[in-house]
Amino acid sequence: MLPLTDWPTAARRNTIGVFTDIDDTLTTQGAITPDALQALADLQAVGLPVVAITGRSVAWCEAFAQAWPVTAIVAENGAVAWVNGNSVAHAVPAEMAAKTAKKMAASQSKKGLRSAPTVRRALSKIYQSDAATRSSNYALLQAAAQQVLREVPSARLAQDSAGRETDIAIDHSEFNHMPPADVAQSQRLLQAAGLQATVSSIHVNAWLGAHNKLQGAHWIVRQLWGRELAAELERWAYVGDSSNDELMFQAFAQSVGVANIARFLPGLKSKPRYLAQGERGAGFAQVVQALLDAQA
Repeated sequence: MLPLTDWPTAARRNTIGVFTDIDDTLTTQGAITPDALQALADLQAVGLPVVAITGRSVAWCEAFAQAWPVTAIVAENGAVAWVNGNSVAHAVPAEMAAKTAKKMAASQSKKGLRSAPTVRRALSKIYQSDAATRSSNYALLQAAAQQVLREVPSARLAQDSAGRETDIAIDHSEFNHMPPADVAQSQRLLQAAGLQATVSSIHVNAWLGAHNKLQGAHWIVRQLWGRELAAELERWAYVGDSSNDELMFQAFAQSVGVANIARFLPGLKSKPRYLAQGERGAGFAQVVQALLDAQA
């Protein structure tokens, strides 16, 4: 990993959008901080779209998709998304984004920081699977969750479980604290049941299907812009903080970890290319500032 200061200016200037995790990347102690919220608004101001991709439940994400200046939030590890009602109609074409960013950044530097929008947005909810598949999967997921609760005494369902439509989550560090061995056992049990299972900074997430954060990123780019992310991976940045982000770190040359990723680094085969000095929302704000500095 390289320090954020080693991120080449040319690569930052060529960036056309940002994908980011939410928990402990955008948020700090469960809430978004003013600097991280301002960073989102600043990216919007210069024409750089932000898509958050998270293991959180789709219900939990709705309020944030309405309130935050983001293009979309892809929830439940890629299965479902809330999309800003204006995003499809006003999506920025790839070749225009860098020019728009440079022009608006120059204007922004004279006027000062934009305030984060406070209006609520109209949203659309879109899924990768049909209703019949979601219904049949739901029963299998609930059975797997109950097996973990029976066999791992310290396991508890995540508090946002009632709002989950396509996956399940075991809380290991948000409101419940599980020993590392129990976290690993929970993941193994879920995988043995035929589920995909990953560990985020707060939950063990599990689901049925081929989707994941990376596949969800490819899906949402096709949905919003009608383009293939594979053709422009080097022009998107990704910011994350845990092992649940490993596929994204591997795929994105412009991948950045916020400093609190340190506790996960020993277990990561694929690490972020760059490392922010700040933790959580402060680290995300540093990443955004690096992008904005390159637009001037």
